[in-house]
Amino acid sequence: MKRIVHVVGTGTIGEPLLGLFTDFRERMGVDEVTFHKRTPLAHDRSRLRHLIERGAKLAVDEDVRSEFEKMGHEVSYDSREALERATVVVDCTPAGNDNKEKLYEGLTGPKGFLAQGSEFGFGKPYARGVNDETLVPGEDRFIQIVSCNTHNITTLIKTICNEGPDKEYSLHKGTFVCMRRANDISQADSFVPAPNVGKHEDPDFGTHHARDAHYLFETLHKDMNLFSSAVKLNTQYMHSIWFNLDLTRDITIEEVRRRLRDNPLVAMTDKRYANLIFSFGRDHGYYGRILSQTVLVNPTLAVRRKREVYGFCFTPQDGNSLLSSVAAALWLMDPDWESVATRLSPLKRWLYREI
Repeated sequence: MKRIVHVVGTGTIGEPLLGLFTDFRERMGVDEVTFHKRTPLAHDRSRLRHLIERGAKLAVDEDVRSEFEKMGHEVSYDSREALERATVVVDCTPAGNDNKEKLYEGLTGPKGFLAQGSEFGFGKPYARGVNDETLVPGEDRFIQIVSCNTHNITTLIKTICNEGPDKEYSLHKGTFVCMRRANDISQADSFVPAPNVGKHEDPDFGTHHARDAHYLFETLHKDMNLFSSAVKLNTQYMHSIWFNLDLTRDITIEEVRRRLRDNPLVAMTDKRYANLIFSFGRDHGYYGRILSQTVLVNPTLAVRRKREVYGFCFTPQDGNSLLSSVAAALWLMDPDWESVATRLSPLKRWLYREI
C-alpha cells in the first residue's frame, strides 16, 4: 500500500512542507506527495509549475480543473479523490476546523490529519521534542501543530524547568511578551504602520500563545501557570519573545545556559538583531527557514534573585512548525519514534546549535 502525503494549501507553511516531502521522499519512506490548490491564479503559476516539476502532484476541485489546465498545469487528481487516497492529510489553511467538520471526519482512508497553529481544538496539540510521547497510535488521528511562538514557549519551559521523568517541573509562573512580525515577506497585505498591541482576550492566559502552551503541557499531565501578551511590530523579519520564568528552586545562569546548549532543538546566538538571524536563515536555511524550535539570545539571559530567569529569543516562524508537521506525519504513517527519528535525519542540517 502506497504511503501518500497530501498537503492542503500552498502558503507560507504548505509550500516549504511540499518541498521537504518531495526533496526527501525516498529517505522519509513516502511514495507520493500530492497537494490541493483551490484557486487558479496567474501569479501562482510559476510556484505551482516548480512544485509539480519536483514531483508533487496537483489536485483541484472539479469545477475549476479546466482553468488550471488552461494555465498549463498538469492536474493529477480531483480534490476529493486526493483526500480519500491519502495516508496523511496536512491542512495548511486557516480553515482546518471547518474542513475537519465538512470533509475529514467522514473519511476512513487516511490514517490521520494535521492542522496548523490557529486551529485550536482540531486535535491533540503537538510540538516536536516537547510532548512526542503523548501521541497514542490509533487514538490521535487528529493533531494540532501548535503555532510557532507556542513551539518557542513550550521548548523554553521544557528545557529550563524539566527536572526529569515523573518529577514536577520547577516552574511557578511563566510570563511571555510575543513581539510578532507584521506579515511574512511572501505576503503583500496585513502590514502594520506602527506597533499594534494585542488584546488580553483570555482572562487566564492573556493571548492564545500561553493558552495553547498550557493545553499542550496538559497532555503531559502538567498544570502550568502561564500568561502571554502580544504586540505586532512593523517589520517582516522575525517574531521575538521576552520571557520570565519564575522557578520553584534556585538556579544559576551557568545551569540555564548548559540546559539550553544541551537541547539539540535550541539554537544559541550572540546576535541581537532580528535581521541578522533572518539573513542567516535566508543564506543557510531550507526555503530560508531555520528548523530549530527557538533561537536564544545568549547576552540577554539573566537570573535575578536566584529563581527568576529572564531573556529574549527569536522564533523561527514556520520553521519549527515545519519540523513538527513532518515528524507528526511520519509518526501517523508508522507510529515508532525511533523510526521517525531516522526518517527525520535529512533535516538535521537545519537544526542549528549556534547562529
